[in-house]
Amino acid sequence: MDPRGSDDIQNLIAMMAKLPGLGPRSARRAVLKLIKRRDLLLLPLADALQAVATTARECQRCGNIGTADLCDICTDPARATGELCVVEDVSDLWAMERAGGFKGRYHVLGGTLSALDAVGPEELRIPELAQRVSDEGITEVILALNATVDGLTTAHYIVDALENSGAQLTSLAQGVPVGGELDYLDDGTITAALRARKALQ
Repeated sequence: MDPRGSDDIQNLIAMMAKLPGLGPRSARRAVLKLIKRRDLLLLPLADALQAVATTARECQRCGNIGTADLCDICTDPARATGELCVVEDVSDLWAMERAGGFKGRYHVLGGTLSALDAVGPEELRIPELAQRVSDEGITEVILALNATVDGLTTAHYIVDALENSGAQLTSLAQGVPVGGELDYLDDGTITAALRARKALQ
């Protein structure tokens, strides 16, 4: 008999192993913990997964994930500040929200431009972005894209696409993180910090 369990358990382990940050070994440990704590963990998790599978959907306006056609951020009147933060993915939106420093609305591109992967503007909801800037009276578009080659290429494309929109285009500063020590930073981060330096007075 296979000591690792039945086909159902092996299937659960295989599915868990597909999640970000979990490999086969971590998935086995997680599944074993769930089975041992069936009433406290496994059954509530199964119910929560079923509920999310039924109700979760993409916001029709910004691309965030919620449980209605428009997410809570898009329907919050206090968020109508004229500021629109453009991010690559929903995980980036959630990271911005955790930080709590931005009080405007978002636009999720769904990735970055990539010639190698045949990803163009139509796949990234860039036309929808241009339409929103026009329709919603956006005064500032903040490009919060990752500092990668594809991220920078996408940012340049968006700047060109919105050149005549009347909105101010800004980007997040790149540089030394809060609490960061220079000795532990890579060369690119230090260089970006130098370029983004500002006066102290």
